[in-house]
Amino acid sequence: MLEVSVRHAFDGFTLDAHFSAPPGLTVLFGRSGSGKTTLVNAVAGLLMPDAGRIAAGSWVLLDTDKAIRLKPHRRRIGYVFQEGRPFPHLTVRQNLAYGAWFAPKDAPREDMGRVIALLGIGHVLDRRPDALSGGEKQRVAIGRALLSAPRLILADEPLAALDEARKAEILPYFERLRDEVNIPILYVSHSASEVARLATTVVALDAGRVIAQGPAAEVLGNPAVLPVGAREAGAVLEARVVRHHADGLTELDAGGIALFLPLVSQPPGSLLRVRIAAHDVILSRGRPEGLSALNILPGVVREVRAGDGPGAIVALDTAGGRVLARITRRSAATLGLVPGMAVHAIVKTVSVAASDVGGARAHRA
Repeated sequence: MLEVSVRHAFDGFTLDAHFSAPPGLTVLFGRSGSGKTTLVNAVAGLLMPDAGRIAAGSWVLLDTDKAIRLKPHRRRIGYVFQEGRPFPHLTVRQNLAYGAWFAPKDAPREDMGRVIALLGIGHVLDRRPDALSGGEKQRVAIGRALLSAPRLILADEPLAALDEARKAEILPYFERLRDEVNIPILYVSHSASEVARLATTVVALDAGRVIAQGPAAEVLGNPAVLPVGAREAGAVLEARVVRHHADGLTELDAGGIALFLPLVSQPPGSLLRVRIAAHDVILSRGRPEGLSALNILPGVVREVRAGDGPGAIVALDTAGGRVLARITRRSAATLGLVPGMAVHAIVKTVSVAASDVGGARAHRA
């Protein structure tokens, strides 16, 4: 269990954040200026807060009541920055060995061969960083962090400096870290797609305070919690791959509802997370006919939340999970939408981007 409780006052801004998260990948999610990086710096020891307690299991990094304030180099943290930052004068192999060299002698260590295989960097071991792509540099940085025998990994917007192609390359490796490495990960992001794909737990921040925390589907599906604004609202469904069709579509099963997406690479039987953006959802009171859209999800209105402007967010529960729709208040009034009303959510197949589809860890029995 990761426990963080930090209070620190700056001129004009106070960080007062408290959360606990189970094992896995915890995302700090919010707008720029919400306190995400400041909180990560407190965890890393780069900021000594006025008061607080930070612990990863039995490993206490900070407890101001007990005068425990570990220095950064004693916190056993692997830090992955926005840019990979491998040492330019060392080969990839030597960069990885550098991380292992700093691991405490008695600490449980990751096997270097396993890390190399996990990150898919075996073919670049003898290259120097100037011969690597941005995505490869970031994978090397992750490997170096893992091999330092950390008790906690911090990743501060690690994809922010990458283009879309490199982001698509790196995201599956973070999914593997989440699922295969027994080290808690604290990940900073303001990208709803990254949060939906990666988070075991979401901690939503606003103005230095935690406004919501919990599983990704729960937090992202709450219309009252929009950490980066209504334009980025979207809910997360879990669905299983049924089959791949010859016309380039993949059919999923979302709680018994057929969901069609552009071809995904995972084989039949794979469990996926699918983020559906609220602005891509159309609502209908009756089941529509004669539409080009293939995805029609029957549901029941859970909540209608009007915004300050002309828009509204409608939350509806379907057999596949919570779906959000961003419509106008006029449309909500015309349809007479109220909690408990049966409606249908319509989603165009091509509106679901590849970056919004990722692997989901199978639930343990």
